[in-house]
Amino acid sequence: MVIQFGFITLFVASFPLAPLLALFNNIVEIRVDAWKFTTQFRRPVASKARNIGAWQEILNAVAILSVVTNAFIMAFTSDMIPRMVYLYAYSKDASMSGYINNSLSVYNISQIHPDNMPEDYLHDNSTFTCRYRDYRYPPGHERQYTHTMQFWHILAAKMAFIITMEHVVFVVKFFVAWLIPDVPSDVKARIKRERYLIQEYLRKYDVESVKLQLSASFITEPQSETSLTPGEYEMVSECS
Repeated sequence: MVIQFGFITLFVASFPLAPLLALFNNIVEIRVDAWKFTTQFRRPVASKARNIGAWQEILNAVAILSVVTNAFIMAFTSDMIPRMVYLYAYSKDASMSGYINNSLSVYNISQIHPDNMPEDYLHDNSTFTCRYRDYRYPPGHERQYTHTMQFWHILAAKMAFIITMEHVVFVVKFFVAWLIPDVPSDVKARIKRERYLIQEYLRKYDVESVKLQLSASFITEPQSETSLTPGEYEMVSECS
């Protein structure tokens, strides 16, 4: 269960359908386990436990780590941030027109090593450049094939998105944890009721034990008086 929770939370951005499949799997597993416990196995011996022990801290750590991994996955594997940077910072008419051409860099094919040269180029050398997806200066520039300023703008936007997403998700997580108590109110009421009944039982038990002690002392005192001789009894009565 912990491994399943880790895979689902850490990589849910890569496969959003995983939580739904895990829900169906857990429902089936619960019913199968119930059938096994009621018909196939000997009844287990119940034992009390305050919580799930160290697994609670492990699950909390996985939940916190999953926020970071999903933020990085969304920032570095999707086109959302590069598109927003182009739309708001580099687009001339505030539209996505020309985004594909802007996201492709140019490479001079003649600079490829002859051993790595494609075979088609040896027969038809009419193509001199190729396009690849990156943000680098074109050949002939004084800083050719190095990252352009747009690349660093996009990287800064990705890091800002990661930090913002982490803080927002953490705030929502802590708010939901505060909103939903670990112990329901009806359970707290039952615990208080149980403590009250235990105190009442202990008080009654103490009262009954005191009564028994007093009654036992009253019974033993006359017996001690009757055990005295007549002369001793007269002396005790005169002293009293």
